[in-house]
Amino acid sequence: MKTRYYLLAAVLLITLHSCVVLSPKKYKALVAERDSLAGRTVNLEAEVSSLQADTARLHHELADLREKYRSLNGNYNALDSNYSASSSKVSKLSSDLQAREQRLKEVEDALHKRDEATNALKNKLQQALLGFQQSGLTVDIRDGKVYVSLADKLLFPSGSIVINDKGKSALQQLAAVLNKEPDINIAVEGHTDDKKVINLGQIKDNWDLSVLRATSVTRYLTEVENIDPHRLTATGKSQYQPIDPANTDDARTKNRRIEIVLTPKLDELYNLITK
Repeated sequence: MKTRYYLLAAVLLITLHSCVVLSPKKYKALVAERDSLAGRTVNLEAEVSSLQADTARLHHELADLREKYRSLNGNYNALDSNYSASSSKVSKLSSDLQAREQRLKEVEDALHKRDEATNALKNKLQQALLGFQQSGLTVDIRDGKVYVSLADKLLFPSGSIVINDKGKSALQQLAAVLNKEPDINIAVEGHTDDKKVINLGQIKDNWDLSVLRATSVTRYLTEVENIDPHRLTATGKSQYQPIDPANTDDARTKNRRIEIVLTPKLDELYNLITK
């Protein structure tokens, strides 16, 4: 712009020198045009400076926006990756939860069937052994098992391990039910009171007495009543699992007993739990 100004000024000087005489009117017009051009030049130069400043500012803002975009794009990619990973975990957890719920339902169904079978067995035994309940025989359910408890006086003479006739009759009725229920495991437990054994020959203490009475019952059930011996277990508990811990004759009478513990086979339930 300055170059144009200088050219114009030169043209004016040449014109002034080349012309012989300028009229005052033409001279004033040329001066006015020169001043107008000079004013425009100043304005244009100011506008150029303003535009250059705006351009620099816009370049700076553009660089900031590009940096923010790169940062946001990186965050988006990270969030997208996290979302994909989280979505995969949620899907797996949902699948695992469904599988666990299915197993829980299967276990609950198996437990329900076991409880139904246990209650049905209890009812059968109570009906079969009804005539012996006045002689110290009870049938109840504990922890999912059926307990047939027979007082020692129902099965044995005092201090003896030989089963009497009434005891044999009770065991015969019990075996009649158990032989029809092959999926029932049988544990025969001998229990005594806390009085020491005195003068019983081969029986040295309450351990001996509890074990030998349990094996007498087990032997009768297998050899006479033909219950499969693979189903039976004989154990002696001595005096250490009393029904009544009181130091009275009545408590000791309750504690001297044979308990036949009947447990439904739980293979199906065990397989479900250990999957």
